Parts: sequence; C-alpha cells; structure tokens
Amino acid sequence: MTSRLTVFDSPLFLGFDHFERTFDRLKKTATEGYPPYNIEQISETALRITLAVAGFTMDDLDVQVENNQLTIRGHQNESEEDAQKVYLHRGIAARQFQRSFVLADGIIVDGAYLDNGLLHIDMRRIEPESNARKITIKSPAKVTNGHSLKQAIDVETKEDVQS
Repeated sequence: MTSRLTVFDSPLFLGFDHFERTFDRLKKTATEGYPPYNIEQISETALRITLAVAGFTMDDLDVQVENNQLTIRGHQNESEEDAQKVYLHRGIAARQFQRSFVLADGIIVDGAYLDNGLLHIDMRRIEPESNARKITIKSPAKVTNGHSLKQAIDVETKEDVQS
C-alpha cells in the first residue's frame, strides 16, 4: 500500500482540500490532447475558448459549469446509415471526449456557439464589488468626573507629583 503525500498533508493546512482536488483535476486535464483548443483574450475582461470539434453537431455537444469548473463533452451516436457503410480506411473517428477547465473566481460563462466545426465559449471576468468600509475611530470611554481615560491618568500623575 502506498501513501500519497501532498503539500496539504500538514496540519497547518486544514480546510485546503479543495485546492488539492483542483490540482488533481489540473494534472488530469493536462494529459488530454483531444480535442485541440485555443484560449484567446478578446478584451480586457473577455475570454474565449475555441475547441476544434469537426463532425459534431450541437446535439452531440454538452457544455456545463459546476463548482468553478467548465466541462465540455462530445458524444456522437452512430447512425444506421453509418453502420451500413463499409470503410476502406477510417481516419475520422467519431470518438467521445470530455475537456475540463478550472475557472478562476469571478469568471462567468456568457454563452457558446458552434461555427464551421469550431465550438466557441465566451466568458468574461466580473469585477468584484469593493467591501471596503470606513471604520470610525472613537475616543475612549468617559471615566470619572467626565474626564477621558488619558485625562484621568494625567490627573493622577499630577497628583502623585504634587504630594
């Protein structure tokens, strides 16, 4: 039995399991080669992922976002017409695929469209609202005889010096 050691095994990293799962997903998706894809920056806040999905129709493709993970699946059903064909060479395979991308916080998917065998998925980065707020600094609570704490200390110090 082999035990798996990770950076997050330390007791100082409690609650960071989701980072470990994200790294595992990234490792797994890095080895996938099909279908090929491009990632473009369209503007300062807009991104586009383009996948080469020649031979797939809109009904064969599924695009989902769940827990900051974008997943694209392709599945072609062999029709009766294709089943009756006799191929001398079949280089265009109707293969299934699943391609996943981990999205950063603040990235939302606007939509997807299929054009000439390319699946385009448009995304944009939303700017988070600022949670900054001004904290007022209050003076210390009033102590004896309407004096503040600092004034009371100064009065006590003066009395000690005079006596």
